[in-house]
Amino acid sequence: QVQLVESGGGSVQTGGSLRLSCTASRVTASGYCMAWFRQGLGKERERVASISGAGVTVYGDFVKGRFTISKTNADNSMLLQMNSLKPEDTAMYYCASRIVGYCSDATADYNYWGKGTRVTISS
Repeated sequence: QVQLVESGGGSVQTGGSLRLSCTASRVTASGYCMAWFRQGLGKERERVASISGAGVTVYGDFVKGRFTISKTNADNSMLLQMNSLKPEDTAMYYCASRIVGYCSDATADYNYWGKGTRVTISS
């Protein structure tokens, strides 16, 4: 069992930046996919970004170059650098991982989830 713990959420104004961190309870296989999802109030959970076991990154269309996902060399933590934040980025952000190397945008495909960290962007 892998536990994922997110940190780094908070409240900033439009145009500000936040860096989210996800730490796994143990070193995950370097070949695993890890991803960030978010869920706004009354909305479905959607993939923000993911990084495959091979290091291939995919971003949601709404990111438009504002966010960067990365993993540490130890592969037991993951970062999401978010810049140029907008009020519509307000949501609960979740870290997720799946025990295969390739990623998916479907929440059902992920084996482990963190409890989330809240991001609030004020106008």
